[in-house]
Amino acid sequence: MTTTRLAVAGLTPLSTCDWPGQLVATVFLQGCPLACTYCHNPSLIDARVPGSVEWASVLDLLARRRGLLDGVVFSGGEPTRQLALRAAMLEVRELGYGVGLHTAGVYPSRLEQVLPLVDWVGLDIKCVPRLYPAQTGVNAWGKAFASLRLVQRAGVAMQVRTTVDPTVQTPDDVLELTSLLATLGVDEHVLQQVRPDGTTAAYQEALHAGQPL
Repeated sequence: MTTTRLAVAGLTPLSTCDWPGQLVATVFLQGCPLACTYCHNPSLIDARVPGSVEWASVLDLLARRRGLLDGVVFSGGEPTRQLALRAAMLEVRELGYGVGLHTAGVYPSRLEQVLPLVDWVGLDIKCVPRLYPAQTGVNAWGKAFASLRLVQRAGVAMQVRTTVDPTVQTPDDVLELTSLLATLGVDEHVLQQVRPDGTTAAYQEALHAGQPL
């Protein structure tokens, strides 16, 4: 698979927050199998939408930013959905950059294929297992758990992140998840507050009312 098939939906030339402690360019890839209640970028969900940024322009930016950037983060959408991801990572590494990856872990086998090329993973664990269907529209806990174990076994640096959605999760649910992840050996679990910008009108109304969606 070549990078000509890579659907790039957006590019942030400089980010200080997408990979802790690193200055990076962030590449947003099209397509995601999840339908998270709080999704603030729903335009990235449909995998049939073609990319709006040429991969060649990303490589051109990286060539010009040598010595100024530490790495490239592949985000989404869900970047592991795209089969050309590995080829893109290889090209980034050939330019001398580190590779970061944001993923919800919904494609464990594809994650396993690219992990040898990855220096850091931001793994989104959405909620406790029983709430996955309500939070994401998909019962994807098993796949997220498998991906967690893959990253741990590979020894790749990882941060597990959870966006706390009060329309689905109670404080007790969040505590339960934190405890569960601790028993699974996760030593860096970051809680993020939900952002209403970009979400649907129905979600914003439910969030404002403090009621389930």
